[in-house]
Amino acid sequence: MIKTRFTELVGVEHPIVQGGMQWVGRAELVAAVANAGALGFITALTQPTPDDLTREIARCRGLTDKPFGVNLTILPSIKPPPHAEYRQAIIESGIKIVETAGNKPQEHVTEFKRHGVVVVHKCTSVRHALSAERMGVDAISIDGFECAGHPGEDDTPGLILIPVAADKVKIPLIASGGFGDGRGLVAALALGAEGINMGTRFMCTKEAPRSSPWRKKARPSSRSVNSSPGPAARWSTRRATPTKASGRQARCKG
Repeated sequence: MIKTRFTELVGVEHPIVQGGMQWVGRAELVAAVANAGALGFITALTQPTPDDLTREIARCRGLTDKPFGVNLTILPSIKPPPHAEYRQAIIESGIKIVETAGNKPQEHVTEFKRHGVVVVHKCTSVRHALSAERMGVDAISIDGFECAGHPGEDDTPGLILIPVAADKVKIPLIASGGFGDGRGLVAALALGAEGINMGTRFMCTKEAPRSSPWRKKARPSSRSVNSSPGPAARWSTRRATPTKASGRQARCKG
């Protein structure tokens, strides 16, 4: 088992996160990740309404008794969703870990902290990470240029961004962008991160709600989060020594 400040903060066995992904972060995947000992996030805005989010959280609780969280992304929009109502649904559902992303999250961070929620904020630059730290978040997910979604506007790859952020940020920091197996986890830890955030890799699992043809194109051998030989979702309880598995997959062998 690899213990870091991040695993102790959120109460999971392994320093691996399945980050929020629109249309993908649903109960089946999040519960499978949680049951494997990592941290999964339901994506709030995938759900049409705050009430639907409440039901999805309850559905996930029916599939796992392990910790999991909810992602709330705050982005500019002509017709923005009711972020405050989604936030309230998260709080009233008793969720204790939230991943925030987007600009000007102070209102949400303040309210989450008032209710004892651990906040992990996604950032694409060191200056934004330091701003979020001053804002009172509990951990940072630093996203390099390799990250899917919005990698920021600085075009800084993880090999440069992660160690610089680790030198500046005092709270736990996890690395995001381009990670998909045990080798990536070892590299991130060596660069100063205390865990990794994976997205695309989890989309290749059977629990991810994407069409089977998409998974076959992304990776010839789509497997369950808990299959063996496993994808990156199976981790060592002793040491992170990557070994070759099926296809180009790798796992950490204890």
